[in-house]
Amino acid sequence: MAEETNIEQSKSKPMTDKELEELLRKSEQNASYPDVPFDEFTVPTPEEWVEACNELLKGKPFDKMMYTKNYEGITFDPIYTLRKWKDILPTDDYPGMGDFLRGSTVNGYVHEPWGIAQACDLTEPQENNELLKFEISKGSTVYHVRVDKATLAGVDVKDAEKPGDKGVSLTTVEDMHTMLDGLDLEKIPFMLYTGEASTRLLAMMVAALKAGGKKVEKLKGIVGADPIGELIKNGKTSESLDALYDQMAAAIKWAKKNAPGLRTVFVRSTVFSLGGAESVQEVAYTYAVAVEYVRQMMKRGLDIHDISQAIAFEFNQGANFFMEIAKLRAARQIWANIMKEFGAEEADRASFVHGRPASFTKTVIDPYVNMLRNCTQSFSSVVGGVNTYENEPFDELIRKGDTFSRRIARNIHIMLQEEFGMQAPIDQAGGSWAVEALTKQITEKIWAKFQEVEAAGGVIAALKDGSIQKGIADILAARFKALELRKDRAVGVNMYPNMTEEPLDPRPENTEEIKKILSANVDKYLADVDAKETDAKLAAVKAAGADALIDAEADAFTAGATIGQVAKAAAKEACCCDVAVEPIAEHHWTEKFEALRRDTEAYIAKTGKNVEVFLANMGPIPQHKARADFSTSFLQVGEFNVHLNNGFQDDEGKPNSRWEKAAAALKAGIDEAGTPYDCAVICSTDATYPEDVPGMAPLLKAANPTMKLFLAGAPAKDMKQTYLDAGVDDFISVSANCFDILKDLQKRKGMIE
Repeated sequence: MAEETNIEQSKSKPMTDKELEELLRKSEQNASYPDVPFDEFTVPTPEEWVEACNELLKGKPFDKMMYTKNYEGITFDPIYTLRKWKDILPTDDYPGMGDFLRGSTVNGYVHEPWGIAQACDLTEPQENNELLKFEISKGSTVYHVRVDKATLAGVDVKDAEKPGDKGVSLTTVEDMHTMLDGLDLEKIPFMLYTGEASTRLLAMMVAALKAGGKKVEKLKGIVGADPIGELIKNGKTSESLDALYDQMAAAIKWAKKNAPGLRTVFVRSTVFSLGGAESVQEVAYTYAVAVEYVRQMMKRGLDIHDISQAIAFEFNQGANFFMEIAKLRAARQIWANIMKEFGAEEADRASFVHGRPASFTKTVIDPYVNMLRNCTQSFSSVVGGVNTYENEPFDELIRKGDTFSRRIARNIHIMLQEEFGMQAPIDQAGGSWAVEALTKQITEKIWAKFQEVEAAGGVIAALKDGSIQKGIADILAARFKALELRKDRAVGVNMYPNMTEEPLDPRPENTEEIKKILSANVDKYLADVDAKETDAKLAAVKAAGADALIDAEADAFTAGATIGQVAKAAAKEACCCDVAVEPIAEHHWTEKFEALRRDTEAYIAKTGKNVEVFLANMGPIPQHKARADFSTSFLQVGEFNVHLNNGFQDDEGKPNSRWEKAAAALKAGIDEAGTPYDCAVICSTDATYPEDVPGMAPLLKAANPTMKLFLAGAPAKDMKQTYLDAGVDDFISVSANCFDILKDLQKRKGMIE
């Protein structure tokens, strides 16, 4: 039920958001659906629809084929109708109000589209500055900076293990000034994830802006921290959680006074998503983290209005298109109700959501398919109503993006906004029976999962007892198993492998050379620094309480202190990690198959040999082609050599001579030297197998006793033992474990132990 944009238009000038909101509230009692006649045709009954489906299914069970259960435990119906779901439609709710189910703003994207926040992560401050400007010139609308691990941890570049590994390297205020130089921060929002605490990088920004004569109060966007997120990722924090909460509170207070348009708490679902979590877990656990922050901030005297205005969320969008739309709609609704329980006024119940495609769903093999994955995930994010969005380059798992991959990523935003008209409808999915049903179902499941964490004593208690980690690990295992069985399909990886693919050049950076260059720049800067003044300011940082920390750190940066010096001065000697938990490791869903492929490639590079596959295709092409093609694709997932042929047929007057022909071809080997095949696959039809397999399998085994013999297709129950007795070792079918079969062939070849 998309609200038409002309509701806000008048002949003189467009309505303001406030005027539109008042108009919508007055119309609540008049909301109704028009009676749409279907006089042109006879509306089929559900029973008729099922009957028509059964004809197409040709005996396959309707309930098994047409209902799909996902990892969230929600079953997709084959059809959604108004008759079944009309009672849940939001007929009296509007975007930008109520529980914000239908959007965080009353006008959707009409007046202000989602922010295009493409992350800029080049290593050197100057080149990252140029990239930030370039992104804006090409359509981005948010300056989004990603810093490297050393910068997040407060480590100088000279002490960094791998500067630039995940983003730009910043050691001094000069580095920050170089990166921010020429950016229009008064008009364009800025986004930066700061790790455990926002105070240090925020102070560095403040020092750089003031040195450049810029107005700090005009800053808007997110410079935000997520200490529990870092705890989950690393298993521990560098300071006690209480100390980090103190800094969080100080940052909120500082921003309210000095830069009211800046959010300083950035609660990210990334650590859960990369662990393999499904959507219910992702939202529930992220909100459990956020609720812990709210409680801790209230303990420190902050009111709910200031807290709500300081929090931003990041959600990762997965591959299940309709579920991801429902997830975002449900998330807004749940957060609004959580904030209501904390006493927030309606305007403070709206959530600010930054979206990104889930890196978990991307692949290293056949990475160009990631463009398609990113496209659907971007689309679902926009329909779901994100406030800002970053679309990662398709090669994100391999290297930092280049001009081409960044352009493709950025242009998906542009096309959605300018070519697909996604700015015009408000709540694009509203009224869709399917999406509304899924929204209701996932809302209930998220709330139940969130209550589980609350019942366990909150997110820290649930992390300590390992229940969160176990729940995510169980889903990760289920995802891996579904890929092994090819119930889940990763195009180019476990299905439809591209045997002609040339791997992308990872373009590794010369870390040592970069470290020398950046360290030399730091040394040059420090040569003009008054060491006594720096020491005095660092002493002030050491003595400062949390509420004075940002200003004290900014003064230290201005005086020439490095990020490492400031971090050391700010860390109180009595503070240490007071909570340790089992970390949630990062994964991506196809990593096991990619490792398998790398083992094959390494063996080929070392020995020049591979697993050689013989197809024992029986009869003419129409008879064997379907299963020969399936088996070829199945085995090429391991990057094995599959030798094709047009099938073996009987000579005239010689019945079953096809068996001897196949056995002879197998015995001849793959080349003139007679190099043997490693396995063979009998390919034909179920109708011919009862004759072909018992007669041919012994001949094939005799021709090559050490090989493994497969039969293409799942055997009939009453024939399976007969085929095994004839010499068949295993079966290649839609129910076979592709990963296990390929690993076994690698072991037999000697590729792996």
